[in-house]
Amino acid sequence: MTSGTTIVELRSTLLQVPWHGKPPAAGILSDPFREIYVLEIETGDGFVGMSYLQPLRGGLHTIDAAMKELVAPHVLGRDATEIEAIWTQLYKSNFWLGRMGVTVFAQSAVDMALWDLLGKHAGLPLFRLWGASRSSVPAYGSGCFRGLGRDGMIARAKEFTAMGLKAIKMQVAHIRPWREDVKNVQAMREAMDDGIEIMIDVNMGWDADTAIQAGHRLDEFDPYWLEEPVIAEDFAGYRRIASALKTRIVGGESHFTRQDLRPFFETPCVPILQPDPMRGGYTELRKIAAAAEPWGIRLAPHLFHEQMVHLLASIPNASYLEYMDWNDDLWLEPILPAKDGTMTPPERPGHGLAFKPEILKSHRIGGQRMRA
Repeated sequence: MTSGTTIVELRSTLLQVPWHGKPPAAGILSDPFREIYVLEIETGDGFVGMSYLQPLRGGLHTIDAAMKELVAPHVLGRDATEIEAIWTQLYKSNFWLGRMGVTVFAQSAVDMALWDLLGKHAGLPLFRLWGASRSSVPAYGSGCFRGLGRDGMIARAKEFTAMGLKAIKMQVAHIRPWREDVKNVQAMREAMDDGIEIMIDVNMGWDADTAIQAGHRLDEFDPYWLEEPVIAEDFAGYRRIASALKTRIVGGESHFTRQDLRPFFETPCVPILQPDPMRGGYTELRKIAAAAEPWGIRLAPHLFHEQMVHLLASIPNASYLEYMDWNDDLWLEPILPAKDGTMTPPERPGHGLAFKPEILKSHRIGGQRMRA
């Protein structure tokens, strides 16, 4: 017998959308388009929850195949309110193939769509459904990419500060030698008004020795943090760098679930973690936040401020939202920074996001319907 909250259908839409303006000059993005995976989950009473993934380096069809074969069979016919049970079953069922990988991406899409659906059922925005902790969250402007050159990065940063943002993030490594990066950071510090925080993102582009050598010079310019200085697996490198530098070291966006972040709790050296919602979904991010709080660790999630504003507004140990404006053109009602540099979660039920219909129609390159 099907109840009103029984999951009756999953629908995927694969989008390939041209960048709004020039593609990001990051040097690490492989695709000339924004590739976005959209998932809708419908229950017997007609409610629909939606989520999206943006993998950044391809893989939409791979995610969709995993959704059909390895995820949907465990979701269809379940009660949509059993979000914790569904998350646990999906993780255990796919552990052999996907402890860290594509099945976790697909599972995360399901998890976030279910929370959106539950919020709509309850008539509450997610941050209130979870128990609101604050009404707004500070944000930093992200997108001062290394490929823009020194003057271009500074110009981009000034665009963000003109909007009212009190912090910006610039990229180093990958494209040019680290000594040039140090000069770029010095120029950025000289160009920014007093009170503007500067985050630095290495995108795993250095080894520990280089990060320490460069970091000693970067310390002079009082950056707010140095992000992902080494590859995700190099926990020893993180500890070496953190003990050598004055600047706080942060990371976590390339780690999957709280299990992969466990060394950061066992030997705390990172005061701010940056988990990615595609690597565990809302359910996992809230567990990471709860595990981090007793250690004095805060959360500044990776990208996707449209989804993450609800999370940070509902936890006591929130840090910054990462405001990347590259998807503002996709939404019927984009979530934008206020003049005081903060972002406010919408009061619409669920996460409150809806794609423009023309985006879903004109840029679709695939998708499927999955029913029991």
